[in-house]
Amino acid sequence: MPVPEPARGLRVALLGCGVVGTEVARMLLEQGTDLAARAGAPLELAGIAVRDASRPRDAAIPRELLTEDAESLVDGADIVVEVMGGTEPARTLLLRAIEGGAAVVTANKALLAADGPTLYKAADSAGVDIYYEAAVAGAIPIVRPVRESLAGDHVRRVLGIVNGTTNYVLDQMATSGLDLDAAVRQAQELGYAEADPTADVEGYDAAAKAAILASLAFHTRVSADDVAREGITGVTSDDVAWAARTGHAVKLLAIAEQTGEGVAVRVHPALVPLEHPLAGVKGAFNAIFVEADAAGPLMFYGQGAGGRPTASAVLGDVVSAARHRVLGGKGPQESTYAARPLLPADAAVTRYQVRLLVADLPGVLAQVAGVVGDHGVSIDTVRQTGPSEGTAELLLTTHAAREASLAATIAAVRTLEPVREITSVLRVEG
Repeated sequence: MPVPEPARGLRVALLGCGVVGTEVARMLLEQGTDLAARAGAPLELAGIAVRDASRPRDAAIPRELLTEDAESLVDGADIVVEVMGGTEPARTLLLRAIEGGAAVVTANKALLAADGPTLYKAADSAGVDIYYEAAVAGAIPIVRPVRESLAGDHVRRVLGIVNGTTNYVLDQMATSGLDLDAAVRQAQELGYAEADPTADVEGYDAAAKAAILASLAFHTRVSADDVAREGITGVTSDDVAWAARTGHAVKLLAIAEQTGEGVAVRVHPALVPLEHPLAGVKGAFNAIFVEADAAGPLMFYGQGAGGRPTASAVLGDVVSAARHRVLGGKGPQESTYAARPLLPADAAVTRYQVRLLVADLPGVLAQVAGVVGDHGVSIDTVRQTGPSEGTAELLLTTHAAREASLAATIAAVRTLEPVREITSVLRVEG
């Protein structure tokens, strides 16, 4: 019986050598034998494109693999792995790779959320794979389950903690009593937050991931610009303390849901009941809760960032792409057949918790409740503390209502003479 010829080695080009890129390179070099067995062919790290090849690097990175000529590296590759981040030159290089017939693996959520359809269309036309498991939640396998494992089901809602930095910050505010600024500084010292934490604390990172998840779950194109976004910069120590008193934890949530009217996608801080699995997600961990008709509730939990966890997801995609190169076939492509309408932010329906300072006078609660009812919002519970120096604090929790109705309600309550201040408005999810 003839012995089959060994499969040709596949050239892997790596774009970027930061924290994630370094770990991808290390694992490719150290686990070559195992990866070759899984992929069906040897995986050769052909080179690593960087901006400055003279900069000091981790000792695990062979200097001879570094190059500043990304275009030439891409042109000679079978698989291109992009972990450089940013929109350009990443987009141009990936399109070049696709046009040259290379499969693409990327962890670039910002690029996919801004211009994913361009890449998907190019890959489909060229007949090559594009994989991006690492773009949403680091090591957590969520893209493949939503795109493939649940392809026969009807996903109704995706609710998740997809940014480890903000989860760490909010967790420290709850457990250590830190205010927001102190918790952010601690996150920076530990390497969880960048020197400029804007993308995390203002919700931009989570919004990009929410757009990707919504696109997959609902077979509808959703970009980052379609996501209603609110960060955690308005969350105070008092908010976190009140959350604990009322049996909640404050989390920055990415929420994508499908209704009879269309698809709504939003990112904002929310109160999560302590009995919900997401409330127990601590530190810099991520978790995503998927609700599907047949499968029911599903929870995906793990490390959502970091060099090795993210590299794990990247290499899983590399092996999948390599198998297709060796055996033939092609991975799943973009699915947009549903093309559901995207709903505005004020169409979202949820519950709310509102804290306000009022004059400690008879009949004030009745006035507030009357205005709330006039705007079609129903009060579930009321708590009152005080009085203190002639004022009392009211905590109202509503039944589910549209965001537009709540906004009108808050505006009207603010005009009541006994109302001194509305100190907090937080959504209740889960």
